[in-house]
Amino acid sequence: MFDNDCIFCKIIRDEIPSVKVYEDEKMLVFKDVEPKAKVHLLAIPKDHFKLLSEMNEDRAELLKYMLLKIPEIAAANGLKNGYRLIVNQGDDAGQTVFHLHIHVLGGET
Repeated sequence: MFDNDCIFCKIIRDEIPSVKVYEDEKMLVFKDVEPKAKVHLLAIPKDHFKLLSEMNEDRAELLKYMLLKIPEIAAANGLKNGYRLIVNQGDDAGQTVFHLHIHVLGGET
C-alpha cells in the first residue's frame, strides 16, 4: 500500500531518485541525502505506515524481516565494526517523513 504524497513511497516507485544499496520485494535501503554519519542509510518497508503503533501482525513480521536483513546490509556497506539504529516516532521525536523508517548510522572511528 502506498501513499501518493509520501516522499518515501515516491522513492520506492522510482519517481524520486535515490542511491539504493539494497532492495527486495519487502524493503528498500538507500543513502540518506543529509547524512548524520559517515555511513547513513535509511531502511524502509514497502508497505506504507507511519508509526510502530500502527503495526499489526503482518507489519510486525515485516519489521522482523527488516531487522534480520539490516546486519547483512550494514556489513556490505562498511559497517562491520558496529552501527546504530534509530527509529523516530512522531513530531516530538524529530520524525520528518511519516513513513516508518530505520536509520542505520556508523562508520565513525
